Amino acid sequence: MTPLANTDDRYGSVAILLHWGMAALLVALLGSGLYMVRLPDVGFDTWKITVILVHKALGMGALFAVILRLLWRWANVLPRLVEGLPEWQQVAARFVHLAFYALMSAVPLTGWMLNSAGGYPLTFFGAFDIPDLVANNEFLFRRFIDVHRWLAYALLLFLFLHAGAALRHHLQLRDDTLRRMLPGA
Repeated sequence: MTPLANTDDRYGSVAILLHWGMAALLVALLGSGLYMVRLPDVGFDTWKITVILVHKALGMGALFAVILRLLWRWANVLPRLVEGLPEWQQVAARFVHLAFYALMSAVPLTGWMLNSAGGYPLTFFGAFDIPDLVANNEFLFRRFIDVHRWLAYALLLFLFLHAGAALRHHLQLRDDTLRRMLPGA
C-alpha cells in the first residue's frame, strides 16, 4: 500500500491524488477553453454561457488545487530522480515541473483578472462570490484575454512534453519514473 507522504523513492498517495486530479482538471479546462472560444456568438446562447461558467468555476478550483499541491510539496520530501538520468534530463525535469507550477498558477490568475476587467461576476459554482482582482477596464480585459490564451497554450505544450517524457521513460527506457506516480504501483 502506498504511504500518504512521499518517500525518497516514490510519491505518496496524497501527492499522487493531487497530481492525477490536477491532470484531469487541466485537461477539462484546456478542452473546455478550446471548445468555448469556438462556439458562435449568437445572442443569448445558454449552452455557451453554461460552458463559460463551468470553465470559470473549474479554473478557480484549479487555482485552489495548485495552492494545495504547493503546500503539500513544501511539507514533503521530493523523491530523488531515477538513477542514471543524464544531467540535462535532470535539469529539464526540474524546469518542466517549475514551469508547470508557474503556469498552473498564472493561467487561472489571468482568467480571474480578465473576468474582473470585463466586469463579469465570478462565483464558485454559485456557492460563493469571488471578488474582483482589478477594476472594470475594457483595455485590460482585451490584454488579459490574450495573456490567458497564450499562457494556456504554453501549459498545453508543457503538458504534452511532460506526458511524452513520462511515456518515453515507461515504454522505451523502462525505468520507474512513471510507476512512482501511479497509485499502488
